[in-house]
Amino acid sequence: MARRTNPDRQGVPEKVRALAETVELAEGRADEELISRARRVVGHTDKRLAFSGDITVVALAGATGSGKSSTFNALSGTQLAVPGITRPTTSKAMAAFWGDEVPNDLLDWLEVPTRHVVTGGDPALKGLVLLDLPDHDSTELAHRAEVDRLVQLVDMFIWVVDPQKYADAALHDRYLKPLAQHAEVMMVVLNQADRLPEGHLEPTMRDLRALLDSEGLQKAQLCAVSALTGFGIDELRSQLATAIQNKQMAAKRLEADVVQVARELSEDIGHADPQEIGKAREAQLNKALGEAAGVGVVSEAVLKAMRRRGTLATGWPAVSWIKGLKPDPLKRLHLDAVKVNKKQELEPARVQRTGVNRGSGFNGVQQARVDSAVRAVADEASQGLPRGWQDAVRKASRQHDQLLPDELDRAVATTDLAMDRGQGWWKIFQVLQWILISAVVVGAGWLALRMALIYFGFPPLDLGPTYRGFALPTLMVMGGVGAGILLAAVSRFLVELAAKRKAARATHVLEKSIGEVSRQRIIDPINAELRRYEQAQQAVARAR
Repeated sequence: MARRTNPDRQGVPEKVRALAETVELAEGRADEELISRARRVVGHTDKRLAFSGDITVVALAGATGSGKSSTFNALSGTQLAVPGITRPTTSKAMAAFWGDEVPNDLLDWLEVPTRHVVTGGDPALKGLVLLDLPDHDSTELAHRAEVDRLVQLVDMFIWVVDPQKYADAALHDRYLKPLAQHAEVMMVVLNQADRLPEGHLEPTMRDLRALLDSEGLQKAQLCAVSALTGFGIDELRSQLATAIQNKQMAAKRLEADVVQVARELSEDIGHADPQEIGKAREAQLNKALGEAAGVGVVSEAVLKAMRRRGTLATGWPAVSWIKGLKPDPLKRLHLDAVKVNKKQELEPARVQRTGVNRGSGFNGVQQARVDSAVRAVADEASQGLPRGWQDAVRKASRQHDQLLPDELDRAVATTDLAMDRGQGWWKIFQVLQWILISAVVVGAGWLALRMALIYFGFPPLDLGPTYRGFALPTLMVMGGVGAGILLAAVSRFLVELAAKRKAARATHVLEKSIGEVSRQRIIDPINAELRRYEQAQQAVARAR
């Protein structure tokens, strides 16, 4: 039958993955030291979970003279640990294992070189790895470093204290208080209980209990023993067996590690509720970008170009040609060649750089306005965020600074201004004007030919019918000129209306194109950073 998986243990991998996700999301934004510590927790938790959950690693730690090694021997029923002044000077821990075969892979990872199998021991302790650590108050730096290293890796702690130094600040400030989050996997053992005068054990235990509770260690187990006489050893062994039999110590320790660093990360990330960039702020940004990209210049050029082209097409041909002597405003901006093909797509070969802004960037005034608008958007979006995330939002808003001038210019260059559409009525006026100018030419030629024939003595041409005393050729000349001028006046009024509408449309489509660049290069990166912040909040909440 398959071994049933403990539900608590199932939750640890999920929390580790959530913490790893938080680290990835908060990288470069949260406190660097905190991120490094969280990454170490993820690393060692993943490695510990890779080993068997049936094995529990318990570290026996204590100060010099506390009787830690004697307690180790009493629990294991061996004389493996050498106590007192004859204690070895090695800075490495020693392991005793209750089971059939030493878990060498696990002990290799813990870097514990000395290993023993306890034979004939209490079967209730099967799967226990008991480590005898160096003295945590040793004068040897290497000894203290080894204790500090293993305290970060083991599943459970047993702190051995003596009646004289159980309140030692070195132990409480360096280890117990910082490990308060791990109280559930911690035991404090008062050794040398036999040395206390009769009637002093119970008050001493109450005092020690009160001290531990005041430091947030209410869940830490407490017992009194005498490694010398064997007092309390069976009870300690029983408590230890109970603690490891449900196979939860490793999961609880790992979960406590994850939760502790996740809580600190949660405080560092904060609880802000960032909002999307408002329409008003986005409109201000687009206005500044539009001014820098020359939307106003292009719209004015469209107005003037439509006036010029409309006058050339519909004006009185005798004088409208003068307009053709002036250059087309759109040609000066290199925007006259942009057309749309049959598929309603811009022809790639016609897309080019405009002449709106000379050079490859904004001028000083334009750049200052753009910088101010971008900064205002980033400040509004990052309001309430921690400093690191505010910096990330500002950085995201400026990550395309170098590309922005060219992309805005390209947006203007590729915007369809519809300059080749919507002018069908021009043809009607153009045909009428040419009919009228033809009438003037025919009438004037008729009169000129008559005068020439008379001059050379030939019979004059017949002037045809008359109207109110005016001959037909004269009527043709006068009517053609008058009607042409009147038609030109009407067309000029209509051309002006059409030019204003075309300029207004140009402003609209250009602003839309500028808005697309603005969203892609500024708004979207900011929103992506805000989403990243929210994802970090959600991930760290799962890790907690």
